[in-house]
Amino acid sequence: MPFQDITSDIRAAAPDLRGRLLANQEMAGLTWFRVGGPAQILFTPADEADLSYLLGKLPAEIPVTVVGLGSNLIVRDGGIPGVVIRLAGKAFGEIALEEGDRLRAGTAVPDVKVARAAADASLDGLAFYRGIPGCIGGALRMNAGAHGGETTDVLVEARGVTRKGEIVTFSHADMGFSYRNSTAPSDMIFTSALFQGRPGDQAAILAEMERVTSAREAAQPIKERTGGSTFKNPDGGKAWQLIDAAGCRGLRVGGAQVSEMHCNFLINTGGATAADIEGLGEEVRRRVKDNSGYELHWEIKRFGVAA
Repeated sequence: MPFQDITSDIRAAAPDLRGRLLANQEMAGLTWFRVGGPAQILFTPADEADLSYLLGKLPAEIPVTVVGLGSNLIVRDGGIPGVVIRLAGKAFGEIALEEGDRLRAGTAVPDVKVARAAADASLDGLAFYRGIPGCIGGALRMNAGAHGGETTDVLVEARGVTRKGEIVTFSHADMGFSYRNSTAPSDMIFTSALFQGRPGDQAAILAEMERVTSAREAAQPIKERTGGSTFKNPDGGKAWQLIDAAGCRGLRVGGAQVSEMHCNFLINTGGATAADIEGLGEEVRRRVKDNSGYELHWEIKRFGVAA
């Protein structure tokens, strides 16, 4: 069932908008799971000023959702009401080196490209981003990390736009980082980030990136339709071990399956719905709780409404 087309209302409220508005745009093709319903409105802003302009004019009752590369999310089968904002293009995809061994990146830049740009500049400390499937916007929101490094270790500041359209800069302290989380306002849309590297040996940095790549390929189902790591590690335990101990390796619900290679990954084996994937995740959570007493919390974000 399609959503009401509100593009004309948005254009009337924001007549100088330069970005692209698409009504009832399918989201499945924009997510790694390849599932989910449409966005009521998908907006791709021309640049930060265009994003600020829309948010400043958009009525407060219209919900706003931000998506990046689609690697760490489930869009539910009924789709996402309101405006879905997807940052893309040159305005949000540039990387620049700055004085003091620093690197600035737009939030649409894939994490792996930040790692590569740092290596090309012989900047150490950012190689861990080679092992994270996603973009910098998501890394800021969830303090993404892998292979011994986290975003909190390297972030200097982040720039973004509030729901009211104000452009602000958050210091590292303002981000409130903790394990796979940030306390920055949930309605903040990050547009760029400044990272601190340190001088390093390029050959050693590239070797570390190769180690990260090899470890990821050997241990994770990266060639499958998956959203990445599904659950956060609870205090005192590892999610994959708890899932395995609960007998969930290979468990299926419809077209969704717990990966045989890595138990903390759910995969779409073909024909899965978002409800299949989310339902499988909830069943895994239930079995782990019953078996070990540990409560797993979703790392993958879930948006939208059920079919």
